[in-house]
Amino acid sequence: MVGLHNIRTSVIVFAIFLVFAGLALWAASGEDIWGQMSTLSLMQAVALLALSLLNYILRALRWFLYTKTLGLRMGLLQVLRHYFGGFALTMTPARVGEAVRMRWIARESGAPLETLAPLILVDRAGDLASTGLLLALALAASSAGISGGLPVALLAVVIALIATRPGLFAGVVDALYRVIGRKPRLFVRLRRAARALKPFSRASLVFPALVLGGLGWMAEGFAFHLLLGWLGVNLPLWQAVAIFLFSMMTGGATGMPGGIGGAEAAMIGLLTLEGVPLEASIPATAIIRMTTLWFAIGLGVIIFPFAEGVATRKNHALENS
Repeated sequence: MVGLHNIRTSVIVFAIFLVFAGLALWAASGEDIWGQMSTLSLMQAVALLALSLLNYILRALRWFLYTKTLGLRMGLLQVLRHYFGGFALTMTPARVGEAVRMRWIARESGAPLETLAPLILVDRAGDLASTGLLLALALAASSAGISGGLPVALLAVVIALIATRPGLFAGVVDALYRVIGRKPRLFVRLRRAARALKPFSRASLVFPALVLGGLGWMAEGFAFHLLLGWLGVNLPLWQAVAIFLFSMMTGGATGMPGGIGGAEAAMIGLLTLEGVPLEASIPATAIIRMTTLWFAIGLGVIIFPFAEGVATRKNHALENS
């Protein structure tokens, strides 16, 4: 029965992957993207994937720090399995499907889900803070005139600051309740979430988390810079990083699964403003999305059945012990 459940869950995840991958391939079929991709050498393709993999690993290490902060006794390989496996559900609305990581942790450790709830919030806040700060740095170091870029970067940092400072978070929750005056149970849960964030507000955790996230996203921004150069586009490093990060944040703000549509439109538009012709900007956008977003999802789909199986077996063992 346990094995049947694992198979059914994995089949559903794989079906979701096939649907969205099929839509992406269909959208790309009208452009000469495949011809442009064939111009990349094997080593160039490997380099792009390796830089994306570096991003995933560094962010997984940040997740490892967060689990240690909660006092969870988990090994690094165990955390990597959870983090990478969660990528399989990136295409769920607002990426809520990635909460499966907490379910795996709960099944393997016996920790209640309520205790694990802050993990998602601090992980999202960590990405917001690191990308926001990196975008601000990229804008300062480049001539990229991205309209609204600096406000977006500052807003991301402010939101991340609120989300990781318990007192500030609780103050915002109280202020919102005074304005709205409805849904008291929701605001009670939000206040509990604010209290649960206290262990994550220490400087000894915030600083390394920011460094890991910043280095991870910088790796993908650097990959975008390399790709543009290989396609014959001479764009300075920090300008390419700024365009990449702003596009990713724009896609995320749309709420669409994986930022689909919004990220691509922003990236092509910003490259066009920099004088990059469509015959280069469209393939560059498609390739970098395949080697970042779709590479992560592909890895997640491969790892998901193993993560689900291990979590189910360990949970079964805990229940019978």
